[in-house]
Amino acid sequence: MQNNSVNPSDLNPHLQFDTASGELQFESTELSGLAQEFGTPLYVYSASSIKAAYRAYASACQGLAHVTICYAVKANSNIHILKLLAQEGAGFDIVSAGELARVIAAGGAPEKAVFAGVGKSMQEIEYALGQGVGCFNVESEAEMERVALVAEKLQRKANVSLRVNPDVDAKTHPYISTGLKENKFGVSMNAAKRVYQFANSHPWLNVHGIDCHIGSQLTDASPYFDALDRVLALLDQLAADGIEINHLDLGGGIGIRYLDETPPTPAEVLPKLIGKVQSWAQAKGRGMPTLSFEPGRSIVGNAGVLLTQVEFLKENEGKHFAIVDAAMNDLMRPAMYKALHGVVAVQNNPHATAQEYDVVGPVCESGDWLAKNRTLTIEQGDYLAILSAGAYGQTMASNYNSRGRAAEVLLENGKVTLIRRRETIEDQLRPELDV
Repeated sequence: MQNNSVNPSDLNPHLQFDTASGELQFESTELSGLAQEFGTPLYVYSASSIKAAYRAYASACQGLAHVTICYAVKANSNIHILKLLAQEGAGFDIVSAGELARVIAAGGAPEKAVFAGVGKSMQEIEYALGQGVGCFNVESEAEMERVALVAEKLQRKANVSLRVNPDVDAKTHPYISTGLKENKFGVSMNAAKRVYQFANSHPWLNVHGIDCHIGSQLTDASPYFDALDRVLALLDQLAADGIEINHLDLGGGIGIRYLDETPPTPAEVLPKLIGKVQSWAQAKGRGMPTLSFEPGRSIVGNAGVLLTQVEFLKENEGKHFAIVDAAMNDLMRPAMYKALHGVVAVQNNPHATAQEYDVVGPVCESGDWLAKNRTLTIEQGDYLAILSAGAYGQTMASNYNSRGRAAEVLLENGKVTLIRRRETIEDQLRPELDV
């Protein structure tokens, strides 16, 4: 494997090495100072970066009142981050009742939330419908029947969109590809008409729209347009059966740069997608449908770093390891996806010698690694920053090996705020002792 390195400022302009001290700063705040004050492992997020990423989507849709940007909560569900986005006017893409509760706690509007996910329980549907969730993105015929059952029970009409699976290759990691027929997500194009006919005839269901999401970390925009072509063709078939669809949820998935990727920007993708829908609507002599997009990673991914301290430097017959205090339970992506994150020393160490290391954690698994074959100039006790860690970091964290989950801080306008305290062993034991 080649030595993958990256300049932090290429990922986020707020990440800069101070030229005088050699210290890595985030929003002009020294990361070593944060590590010393709050301890490690520590997630650090930039509020201005999150806002700028959201506004890039909003700007790409400027002047179009019929477009909603629904942030995918699963990427990073800290309520302080959700509050930032709610204040920006975001809607929310949720996949559990717990995520809806977080949105509500953050001051988000339930009516601007869309509830996706393949396995919604009766209790989750009841809770969401009772809270006035904007729409259920339904992923199977059986789920449509369940939503109808709950809606009738509560005597409350449910807005539904059917997630269709267009069988389009998103050209991404197979674990985050969701639009192929072998994936568990959505309903096939062939089955969609039958499910829509059921929903359209049910007195407690309101056919709100159609949903399509083909995967995550897309670095090529062409699959978006392939999927949209198939969705628009399905809309024509449904219209012929008397079922009019007036809302399109086109999902999310635009990637970010971790090392050397060159993903498209919202400004390069959204106007073209919207233009394609506008041309279709004009050609068919129908009104422009409302649209929504569901970005997650591209909002928060490069807005966060994971700080960790080097516990030991170890050499095994020519193989060098930097054993750090962060682990796979803190950042699962490398172990799960073989994901490559940039790694840099937080401080310049003039006493250290450059060496190629595997950066590994203390968890008792060979898969517990954060980066491999990285040239670093470090000594025991130094701090490292794992870059592009704002998405699918803390949300995928666990207590494996009875390790507490990391603390989180938010940087905003020169202010540092602890937005999640470090989890203690007492926190872990309480649910088992309180029985």
